Amino acid sequence: MWINLFLITLGWFSTTQAGNNCDHVLDDCHLNNPQWTRCYEDRIATCTIQSKTRLLTPNRFIRKLVPSSQEAEESPTTTHRVHIPASALQRSRGNVSEMMVLLVTTVINSTYFTVRPFQGRGRKIAPIPSQPALSQPTVLGDTVLAVRAGSQPVRDLEQPIKLSFKHDKKVDSGTCVFWQEFDDGTGYWSTEGCHTSRNGTEFICSCNHLSFFAVLVNPDLSVDETNSRYLNYITYVGSALSVIFTVISLIIYICLQRRRPEKAIGLHMQLTGALFCLHLSFLLCSFWNWLLKENEVSLVCQLLGLSLHWSLLATLTWTALEGFHLYLLLVQVFNIYVRRYLLKLSLVGWGLPTLIAVACGISGVYGKYSLTLTDAKEPNSTIHLCWMSSNFQHMHVVSYITTMAFPCLVILCNSCILGLVVFKLWGIRGGDGGIESRRGWKKMNKEKVSRLWKDCATVLGLSCVLGLPWGLMTTTFSLPGIYLFTILNSLQGFLMFLWSVALTCKSRSDNNSSTRDPSSSQKMMTTSFNN
Repeated sequence: MWINLFLITLGWFSTTQAGNNCDHVLDDCHLNNPQWTRCYEDRIATCTIQSKTRLLTPNRFIRKLVPSSQEAEESPTTTHRVHIPASALQRSRGNVSEMMVLLVTTVINSTYFTVRPFQGRGRKIAPIPSQPALSQPTVLGDTVLAVRAGSQPVRDLEQPIKLSFKHDKKVDSGTCVFWQEFDDGTGYWSTEGCHTSRNGTEFICSCNHLSFFAVLVNPDLSVDETNSRYLNYITYVGSALSVIFTVISLIIYICLQRRRPEKAIGLHMQLTGALFCLHLSFLLCSFWNWLLKENEVSLVCQLLGLSLHWSLLATLTWTALEGFHLYLLLVQVFNIYVRRYLLKLSLVGWGLPTLIAVACGISGVYGKYSLTLTDAKEPNSTIHLCWMSSNFQHMHVVSYITTMAFPCLVILCNSCILGLVVFKLWGIRGGDGGIESRRGWKKMNKEKVSRLWKDCATVLGLSCVLGLPWGLMTTTFSLPGIYLFTILNSLQGFLMFLWSVALTCKSRSDNNSSTRDPSSSQKMMTTSFNN
């Protein structure tokens, strides 16, 4: 009997100790309490750290008394560090004049935090279910840093708490966040009160309160060897086809210009010439890199890098001028008189890229660009391209301004102009059709359906002329987006060829119907320019 009583007592004692064990607090609160983070904060102040836990994870869970008059710094893991100023420790003790304050810091797996979209005020970062999984921000290292001090809430600190998150992989950007919990246990990541800075391979969060902290990062999209090889084939074959079709397009534009001189055709010729230079320069740069040794830098590579950068700037500039010309056709319809119009546009279209490229060349921007790739077979593989030199000090600044900011500005302006084109076409078709056009799709005759298809083809063609395929770089967060961006932009020369063929067909149609009176849409799209 005494043996049975002893065993029962021992079992009760072991259960009680297990309930107070710090290893079990997280699971108990998460399973049995809807607001589990509050439960966890309360119980980690009184739980027992078993000796077994100390041996297995000696630093992952830290609970200790620290002087409230001195700043505290703890590292629960080798990749996490917490620095708490003395003012925060004094705030955590409330009105009680205690010399020592209980400080608890630990690391939790991010799978315990269930995120749901938050609708309300304040800054927040919450994944949107309708977005692709690759675009969702993820928690850096799948770890959340929990910090608790004293017995009182700590908010609105003048001296922020510093939290350090180290990482050993390439991360483009990260955002410091903390956990905001709802009554049902779900929540969202908020940035309110936290500032993010970066120091090499370390994110530093400066927050004015205590909570559960993490760093959200955009996941790196990895492309396997097979898809990488396919994308290379598409790029080189597409660029080669673009070189061929831009030559054919130039011949077509020259014939159209002789038959019916128009300023728009002259602009298309300039843009097509810039595209020819761009794709040809890219192929030459790629071919020359195969001939160069790994650490060899030649004058030819620098000249090819200058040519590639110059042709890219020229393409973007002439794309912007196409949008400017279309704006004049749509908005400034009447009383337009520009002396030597094409000459002035050519000075901008070719002169501005030349000035920028020459200035960069004198500054020593161009050379061999090296990019390190992570591959399963070759972890440290490196590719090279005659472009901007990786050794140039301000290479990233020049690249950001000329290859990111400038294209985004051009795409934004031309998108607005394309929207204006669609609006004008809608108004013209509505005005021509009258009341009959409002009776619905069922009573539309074949002529109206054909006109609708022509309008759609016109909008798609103008989208290519205005350089909107460059805007698809915003879809490269997914593998299908990368394929779409690569295909359309490597085949820009072929798309310009299709546009030249469409203009040829339109020119023949206009010649056949030259005896007819122009429609309202034709009148609207006619503008007089003087050489």
